[in-house]
Amino acid sequence: MTLILLAITLTIALCVIAYNFAIYALPFMVGLTAFQYVYGTGGGFLMSGLAAIAAALLCVVVVIAVLGFAKNPAWRLLALAIFAVPATIAGYALVHGVTKNFVDSTIALNLLGGLGGLLIGVAAMLNLNALGTAALSR
Repeated sequence: MTLILLAITLTIALCVIAYNFAIYALPFMVGLTAFQYVYGTGGGFLMSGLAAIAAALLCVVVVIAVLGFAKNPAWRLLALAIFAVPATIAGYALVHGVTKNFVDSTIALNLLGGLGGLLIGVAAMLNLNALGTAALSR
């Protein structure tokens, strides 16, 4: 009984961690790319890590700046969409990877993955919009 409860608890914890990673897919990928570039050009591990953190933060700051200063709703939606598209792809891959051994139908698996990706993409948009509103309302 204890192992079953431990397995359920760890599965829930893994899902929460994966959900949070999927929401921040764009800053993670920008940071990873910056890390690989700086490390490949001869920078050390510490310098590469600092460049990755700076690039990821700059990515989020640029989107929040566009949200704060753009008056046109189309520009705001475009900035949120740029942030949410990688989150949607990561959400689809996450749901597809978790459920592929449980769902036999390919159509149902793709629909379930698409729904999960859509929900994670919308959550990423709402999360960033709330972060931008809170940061710029001060």
